[in-house]
Amino acid sequence: MLTTAWVALSPLAFLIGYVAARAPWRRPARSGERGDDASVPYTTYLTLHSVAQAAPALRAGLDRDSARRAVHHLRALLGTRGVAITSAEAALAWDGPCTDDVLAYAQATVAAGSAQVFPGEPHGAVVVPLTVDGAVVGTLAAFHDAVSAALVRAVVELGRWVSGQLELAELDALRRRALEAEMRALRAQISPHFVYNALTTIASFVRTNPKRARELLLDFADFSRYALRRAHDFTTLADELTCVDRYLLLERARFGDKLRFSMQVAPEVLPVPVPFLCLQPLVENAIKHGMRGRGGGGEVRVVVRDAGPEAHISVEDDGAGMDPECARRMLDGDPSREGSGIGLANVDLRMRQIYGDAYGLVVETALGEGTRVRLRVPKTHLAERC
Repeated sequence: MLTTAWVALSPLAFLIGYVAARAPWRRPARSGERGDDASVPYTTYLTLHSVAQAAPALRAGLDRDSARRAVHHLRALLGTRGVAITSAEAALAWDGPCTDDVLAYAQATVAAGSAQVFPGEPHGAVVVPLTVDGAVVGTLAAFHDAVSAALVRAVVELGRWVSGQLELAELDALRRRALEAEMRALRAQISPHFVYNALTTIASFVRTNPKRARELLLDFADFSRYALRRAHDFTTLADELTCVDRYLLLERARFGDKLRFSMQVAPEVLPVPVPFLCLQPLVENAIKHGMRGRGGGGEVRVVVRDAGPEAHISVEDDGAGMDPECARRMLDGDPSREGSGIGLANVDLRMRQIYGDAYGLVVETALGEGTRVRLRVPKTHLAERC
């Protein structure tokens, strides 16, 4: 009955029905309730509670620690005498009585690529493959006195759900690796041009003004220590502005009085968490484009305002500006354009990934009108990661 009536249901829906069918789990009916009606919300709660307990461990990926933390909750869902989780090569964790043959069962299941039933004494076993992106990475085994069709289907559906959690874990890992690669791209962009120009500028002061050279060298060291460190996803706005300040001091030493800059910051937003290296690329872009076409120099303005639940940041230059279509391609990171603004595209992408599409960069520009880049940062979003 179970194998035919619930064949089209999702894994969780099937498991709720499977748990409801096991009489020992049913909550006694309260006054005025029918017994069957009373059991449904309670078994739904039990199923979802066990799922919620197991999911965080499985979202970490498949290893001994995650298997150990999840296996008890998976056994509670199935109500079997024992449950084991294996990789393709080793038993990772088990709860309740199992068998010494669990690894042999797992290897046979991996080879078959589908659910397998193994009769045995004193317990039979149902073993299903766990897959990530179509590849079998391990197995889930349930051991019970009587292996029924309902139990087989329940283990299969639970295996599907576990595989889904492992898929999400892999996606999380891919996202982290992508963000790390983007951060390395930002650092690579900083290194070749800025480092060369900064060191050349410092070298020019070594003989004429040694004290100034030492000060700039310390500023360069502070900037490099921050920008090239192994960073977390988030830092504080105060630290990010300190990095920008060091960067501007070094650029001012290079351009002299041709470069003017000002920074206006509302003190109450300094502790706000922001993505690491989200401002320096905007300032670098403002200097690069602000000084272009302005023989007499240029000005860069950084303004950070308190806007209730958000911090509003703008980086503006009074340079030659650009065609709005060029600005769009800059945010797209168009590699066919020289100096296309990999830094801006990187910051825009990270802001959208973290906060949503509404929080991408806004570029206001026109030929002969300068450029302003604006971004918004929620004050409390993911603050615990800072």
